[in-house]
Amino acid sequence: MSQLDFSTPKVVAFGGGHGLAATLSAIRQLTHQITAVVTVADNGGSSGRLREEFEILPPGDLRMALTALCSDDDWGRSWAEILQYRFTSEGHLNQHTVGNLLLTALWDRDGDFVAGLDRVGTLLRVVGRVLPMAAQPLDIEGTFQTSVGRIVVRGQKEVATAKGRLESIRIIPENPPARPEVIRAIENADFITMGPGSWLTSVLPHLMVPAQRDALCASDAKKIILLNLDAHPSVAGDEFAGYTPEEHLQLLNQYAPSLRFDYVIADQSGIRDQQNLEAVVDGFGGKLILADVRRAPGAIHHDISKLNSIFRRIFEKNFDN
Repeated sequence: MSQLDFSTPKVVAFGGGHGLAATLSAIRQLTHQITAVVTVADNGGSSGRLREEFEILPPGDLRMALTALCSDDDWGRSWAEILQYRFTSEGHLNQHTVGNLLLTALWDRDGDFVAGLDRVGTLLRVVGRVLPMAAQPLDIEGTFQTSVGRIVVRGQKEVATAKGRLESIRIIPENPPARPEVIRAIENADFITMGPGSWLTSVLPHLMVPAQRDALCASDAKKIILLNLDAHPSVAGDEFAGYTPEEHLQLLNQYAPSLRFDYVIADQSGIRDQQNLEAVVDGFGGKLILADVRRAPGAIHHDISKLNSIFRRIFEKNFDN
């Protein structure tokens, strides 16, 4: 692990969608050395349509990560707003975003996913860098036990919303090669974050790229897990293993048995069995940090300023005593 300078800790953040964007928005205020590693299995909406037509990575989550890291000035914010603009029409452009189309154009013209992301990053003057989890688009497939028997569900949206108890989850194609840029970032990291987000489709897939998983497990960086705010067990009907915070952590262990983490951040109002959760976190060698991290009571999104405060204390080692 590199020597930590609090003014510029090296952070690698894993995830996808709104959860990763929240993490990035909080961390970017503390360091400019951020690498966002984004899942590439989205098959719905604008991303799914573009992916099917051009055989490219789904651009949506990558676009969100780029805009979360845009420079904090009029130039960066205005371009981020433009890239997030979503068309509304009766034609083929309906629900496409400008950013998705720009990334698609660069990838279609040049055939280089990372170069295209770096070019848009330069336009936005991003703090850090955004990288894809793999060099090719992936699919997610899950097997669930339901009241009517075992079902197999394919697709990011379909797996994330499937009912039933999870038996297994996989990415297709299996065992894809890791991005060398991601491996280098992990090796140089001071801190690594995972979550929040859809556990099955934005968090666990990062552990299904063998070289990336091995690098994560071998890294000496301090590892931080951010639990979801809506992680409650279902009170009716089927549920998959992963609704409770404890099950979320156990799923990480299932797919990366040697992975250990140092901190687990959870909202204090969303924990039903603190003693049990503390025991699970302690079993993985970590410290449970309970705090108010919601935007408002009952909200399902994290508050950026509250997360920022937690990260600052972690980076300054205020939780190590």
